[in-house]
Amino acid sequence: MNLSVDTLNGVTLVGGGRYAKADLERALLLAPVLVAADGGANGLCAAGRVPERVIGDLDSLDPALRDRLGARVLHVPDQDSTDFDKCLSRISAPVIIGLGFDGARLDHTLAAMTSLVWHGRARVVLLCAEDICFLAPPRISLDLDPGARVSLFPMAAVTGRSAGLHWPIEGLHFSPAETIGTSNHADQARVDLEFDRPGMLVLLERDCLEQIVRRLPEGPDWL
Repeated sequence: MNLSVDTLNGVTLVGGGRYAKADLERALLLAPVLVAADGGANGLCAAGRVPERVIGDLDSLDPALRDRLGARVLHVPDQDSTDFDKCLSRISAPVIIGLGFDGARLDHTLAAMTSLVWHGRARVVLLCAEDICFLAPPRISLDLDPGARVSLFPMAAVTGRSAGLHWPIEGLHFSPAETIGTSNHADQARVDLEFDRPGMLVLLERDCLEQIVRRLPEGPDWL
C-alpha cells in the first residue's frame, strides 16, 4: 500500500467529530503536519485551516471543497474500513495525534479505539474530551502525580506487569469481557507498564499529552 503522508514530523489527524479549537492548536504545536480524515476537512477549512492531505471514502467531504483541494485529496473507496483506518494505513510519522474521533457518536469512538489495536500502532494518541487514549507499547514509563488516574482497558486478551500503580496488574489476565483495569491510579511519581502483546488501551488525564507524544516515538513499538 502506497503512503499518502510520509514525514519525520508529527501528524495531527482530524476527524469529523467534535473538538475544541484550543485542542487543535495544542496538537499542532506538537504535531505540525495537518491531515484530515474525510469530512474532518470541512470544519478545518471553515476555520481557515487547510489540511495538507485529505484521506477517506469522501462520503462526508463537501463536493465543492473536494474540487477546491484538488490533488490534496486521496479517495479510498473501500467500504470495509473506517476513514480513521484508511488514514492510519497511509501515514508514516513518528507520532499521530487524533482529534474529532470521539464525542459525537459512541460507535465512532469505539471504532477508533478498535483501529488503534487493529493497526498495532502504539504511536497514535487520541486527544479526547476528557482523556487521552493510546495503545500501550511493549514498555513505557510515565511521570505522574501520585493519585493521577491510570485506566487500562483491554481490547484483547493481555497480561502485563506494573510498578507504581495502586493496584498492581501482574498475574491478572485482562480481556474485555472479563477483567478490565479502569480507575487505577499512580501511587508513585513514576509508573512503569509492560505488556506481553498489543491490545491494551491506556487512558490518562489530558495534561499527559505532551509527555506521551514525546515518549511514544522513543520507546519500543509492536511493529
